[in-house]
Amino acid sequence: MTESSAPKQLILNLFEMNCVGHITHGLWRLPHNHRSEYKDLAYWLELARLAESGGFDAIFIADVLGAYDVYGDSPAPALLEGIQAPNNDPMLVVPAMAAVTEHLGFGITFSTSYEPPFAFARRMSTLDHLTKGRVGWNVVTSYLPNAARNFGLDAEIPKAERYARAAEYLDVLYKLWEGSWEDDAVVADPGADGLEPGSGVYTDPAKVHAIDHEGAHFRVAGPHLSEPSPQRTPVLFLATASPNGVEQAARNAEVVFTGGPAVKAVGAATREAAVEAGRSADDVRFIVQAGVITGRTDAEVAEKLAQYRSSASTQGRLVHRSVPFDALSHPSDRTVREALEIEGRLDHPGAASLPLDITVGQLVDSVDEAWGGTFFVAGTPTVVVDEIERWLDEEGIDGINLRQYHSFDTLRDFVELIVPELRRRGRVREAYVPGETLRERLTGGGPRLPETHPAAAYRR
Repeated sequence: MTESSAPKQLILNLFEMNCVGHITHGLWRLPHNHRSEYKDLAYWLELARLAESGGFDAIFIADVLGAYDVYGDSPAPALLEGIQAPNNDPMLVVPAMAAVTEHLGFGITFSTSYEPPFAFARRMSTLDHLTKGRVGWNVVTSYLPNAARNFGLDAEIPKAERYARAAEYLDVLYKLWEGSWEDDAVVADPGADGLEPGSGVYTDPAKVHAIDHEGAHFRVAGPHLSEPSPQRTPVLFLATASPNGVEQAARNAEVVFTGGPAVKAVGAATREAAVEAGRSADDVRFIVQAGVITGRTDAEVAEKLAQYRSSASTQGRLVHRSVPFDALSHPSDRTVREALEIEGRLDHPGAASLPLDITVGQLVDSVDEAWGGTFFVAGTPTVVVDEIERWLDEEGIDGINLRQYHSFDTLRDFVELIVPELRRRGRVREAYVPGETLRERLTGGGPRLPETHPAAAYRR
């Protein structure tokens, strides 16, 4: 088989969050599920070792900065069920996981809306140094009303302003990461006798530069406090399906996290916009959240599926979706509009995003994303890998964030049953390349952003 006809390889990430209940709500209660151990380092070390044993590219860690308090007008339902609360910082578990692995990457979610860019730039550079170039940043703008109130605001920042702020945030970071320190600024020359006063040069001051950024949202003098890390700028992930998001992803993203039936359209629009922005259509990869339930026999798969579904929380999904009315108290054949009117909540801000003319039952089914949709499969390894190949070849994706139903059974099943079949078909590499950065692995290029990326304009 020639290189041009070789099958597309799968970008393989594990989808995680530093909390007890991420996206499969209610399943932390399953026997032998370790989700409630998220606050223990042993959980993260086991997860990292297991993911690397299966050739995973990265652990992709989600995050939110507030509680889900729209459903029931209170955080109480989210707290009762552990819906992404309690919730710890995603960055702090990375050094520990990096210490027990050699190749596994880490995607860290961080918001551009509430914290200044200068301190974040140093934290990410530090992680890039400590991991030897194995980190990426999932760029988000935050969406929970409670998050805004946690940072002194009365309400969410309007969407257009959030995106404008994010664009400037990225420019500030590019100036710090790419332009503040020249490649050869660090000399590390102890001199003829490093013990003599005044001898030795660690950094050439002439090659370290202030950025003197003054914009609509930020004023940052610089210089950056960290010396250049292996990737300088971490791998850039953006999650989007909206027109504003597509525009920002086309300019900045190396990997787009998207989903739903519009994946092909989002991919086509993003690639076209990337070309218009002076980049290549191939500069952007697309990954989706995917659910995989597998076993050695059909009976084993059916047993797992039944057990998982019977433990799932319907209310938890409504809390996570921030549905602004008590959907479970209404007849399933009542329309969403009628239910909102009955509760006097038709003018609630959260109602604007709901399809008003479907039934309450249809709405409840539509938030049940963990058990269906384009990127869900339950079956034996051959069935699962057939479907993953269809996603790659027909849906046009490049990779998945594997949703967890059970920790560590979901990951262990995938590593033991699915990865060998993916490797047999040439969809997952047989081994890691020693010393490879996350960017090199995901893009096939070098450790730094290519010259076509807008960040490159800040290099000296």
